[in-house]
Amino acid sequence: MYTSYTFAPPTRVSVAVKDSEDRFPVRRIFCVGRYYAEHAREMGGDPAREPPFFFAKPADALTASGVAVPYPPGTADLHHEVELVVAIGRGGARISGEQALHHVFGYAVGNDLTRRDLQGAARKEGQPWDMAKGFDASAQIGCISPAERFGHPGDVAIWLAVNGVERQRSQLGQMIWPVPGIIAALSELVTLAPGDLIYTGTPHGVGALSPGDEVSAGIDGLEELTFRITGAA
Repeated sequence: MYTSYTFAPPTRVSVAVKDSEDRFPVRRIFCVGRYYAEHAREMGGDPAREPPFFFAKPADALTASGVAVPYPPGTADLHHEVELVVAIGRGGARISGEQALHHVFGYAVGNDLTRRDLQGAARKEGQPWDMAKGFDASAQIGCISPAERFGHPGDVAIWLAVNGVERQRSQLGQMIWPVPGIIAALSELVTLAPGDLIYTGTPHGVGALSPGDEVSAGIDGLEELTFRITGAA
């Protein structure tokens, strides 16, 4: 049956897959807040006491590696946050930690752009973070490496550099909760589905970006992510 729309539906958001012409269709983006011990302390939290908490970004906030990213309006303090991204290939609810990795399609390097001044103001007033986290072009992502071919990342390095100067470096083993624990916790709150992405949180060293900055980010064993900030602050 033909369906008529009032305007053309938006193009489906998708991400490149390493060594493949296939693309990963994106459904939702979930993000974990303050998820490395040092970053939790950096942001005023206590990693020994806090379980993971989640927020969301719209799927069309994604930008691919190599794409120029405009400096967003409404902020004077735009921050980078490099993250391991988990791509879900098999859905489910109340997934156990023991079964969680069976639901993973693959992994990518991501960056969570944050309007830090807006986030701070929202936190102070007890308001939502949506406009601090979920704005246009706020989620960068490299190509996805399928776990079936490339495996699951171990305790490897995660890093980010701005204009060739390293700002963030840690090990995935410093995550307060490992990937299976994140999937298990999130699937207690929502039913995960194929196409969901989980940005798993950033290590310490987050900092401000300015127009003209060239950013590179990586996780050992995954494809590097690059982007450039354009426009006027």
